[in-house]
Amino acid sequence: MSDRPQQKKEIVLRGVPASPGIAVAPAVLMASEPEHYPEREISEDEIPREIARFEEALIKTRHQLHEIERRVAEAIGEENAGIFDAHLLVVDDRSFVEEVIEGLHRERKNVEVVLMRVAEKYAQALATVDGDYLRERAVDVRDVARRIVRNLAGVTVGGLESVAEPCIVVAHDLAPSDTATMPRDKVAGFVTDLGSMTSHTAIMARALAIPAVVGSRDASVRVNPGDMVLVDGTRGVVIINPSSERLQEYDRRAETERSIRQQLAELRGEPAVTADGKRVGLMANIELPADVELVLENGAEGIGLFRTEFLYVGRSSWPSEDEQVEVYEEVARRVAPNPVVIRTLDLGGDKFVSHMKAPEEANPFMGWRAIRFCLAQPEIFKVQLRAILRASRLGNIRMMYPMVSNLDELLQANRILQQEMKSLAERGVEFNRDIDVGVMIEVPSAALIADILAPHAAFFSLGTNDLVQYTLAVDRVNEKVAYLYEPTHPALIRLIQKAVEAGHGHGIQVGICGEMGGNPLMVPLLLGLGVDHFSVSPTLLPLVKRAVRSVSYSECVELVRKALQAATASEITEMCYELIRKSAPELLDLVS
Repeated sequence: MSDRPQQKKEIVLRGVPASPGIAVAPAVLMASEPEHYPEREISEDEIPREIARFEEALIKTRHQLHEIERRVAEAIGEENAGIFDAHLLVVDDRSFVEEVIEGLHRERKNVEVVLMRVAEKYAQALATVDGDYLRERAVDVRDVARRIVRNLAGVTVGGLESVAEPCIVVAHDLAPSDTATMPRDKVAGFVTDLGSMTSHTAIMARALAIPAVVGSRDASVRVNPGDMVLVDGTRGVVIINPSSERLQEYDRRAETERSIRQQLAELRGEPAVTADGKRVGLMANIELPADVELVLENGAEGIGLFRTEFLYVGRSSWPSEDEQVEVYEEVARRVAPNPVVIRTLDLGGDKFVSHMKAPEEANPFMGWRAIRFCLAQPEIFKVQLRAILRASRLGNIRMMYPMVSNLDELLQANRILQQEMKSLAERGVEFNRDIDVGVMIEVPSAALIADILAPHAAFFSLGTNDLVQYTLAVDRVNEKVAYLYEPTHPALIRLIQKAVEAGHGHGIQVGICGEMGGNPLMVPLLLGLGVDHFSVSPTLLPLVKRAVRSVSYSECVELVRKALQAATASEITEMCYELIRKSAPELLDLVS
């Protein structure tokens, strides 16, 4: 019998690819911080002392966050340090602070208990929203609340400075402040059970160039301290105790990936044009002004989707018109002369700001949100429209309405826009009177009546994330039905075809801004359907450009002809795979 130690069983987990790259190292488990704090009844006489403790802890927390922000700015730049503005907004949110103080009077419990209850209420409201960016703000609220509790107790936490070198950090969740203070020379990568691509933890990982996989569900209970862990942040794969064969495979893959990414980087200045000469627009989606840096680095031809919800969440009042103008103009100037498409507010349903009481809805995802919310709250809508119009004087700003489901909504929104144009003109305020106003096609009814909407729109943008969900009645974040979320479902292909044909029939362009457009496998299919431009995550731009340049438009048209005869999503996916395998096989190493 051999005396060699037995190889531990290899375990493969899948999660969300948060930060690209491959890393292999022993695991260090970072346990969730225990939230032990005293719970006791307090008398009315003790309330002032509890308020004073709370206010002192807020001051200390604010100071710590400013210090973290300063350190991050020095290490990786101001734009990444801006992530901690969201944390500071929690500390400075008067609604949040006042609710804690009111809770002290009402509940007669010590401040730790009341604070954590209020924080959890805010976090739960954010955690259930439709949209990764807002959903991940729940992490910010909990992170700040835990920091305040530590300061109430006078406890100092050293973060990850003491971990061994090198290591893979494995945790149920990581606070952005934990990630920001990671010793870059000691942490080779990290894995978390929770999180998404748009979590601040994921954003920090990308800024620090640390390979990371989030949303792995149970890595923290599957990994033992000291286990060898391989993190594939490009594909969202975590391998516990990889075999020697697996390690050799990933060594080759890592070298291939480095080579391919270098080749893709060389395409930065090249146009997105097919092998037979069809030109395609290639733009980027952004969540925050800080994302513009990535847009420029990856050679985008503009911003095809500028989400504006960040201006509204995590604060105790609506953003002013001037504040919005400043943000829109900043982004427009940085990408000029290329266009910026601003999506009007997609708020409502279960996505509400802290100072506005959300109505009870049985199904908020199909309720009072986006354009429906804006039309029902015209004063809020008008402020944003005026801000967009004022910024449009720069000449490269467009706008579009989300979640339009019928012609009446579009006409009503346009009437309000015309009223605000008239108001600005009467006051002598400069703006672009010919600003392009588009419609997002993300509800099946909009796709089916695209020919009716087209005469009243300057362009269409396919929001395939919601279009897939609503067409297939599938919540993509529900694990029980996630397997049914199929962008290549024949019904969806037909809806996209109908919307594109309707747009082109009325002389307007049709783009795509959903995740489907950022998948290189789907690019030939969308080209064949007639999509004029793609707007994707900035980091996916090189992959999409390579996919476009590797195929001929005639091949794409033939692909669609066959796809429209297919009966299942798997058949269509296989067709797409085969075309990319033939034309750009190296891309298959970069997609999960």
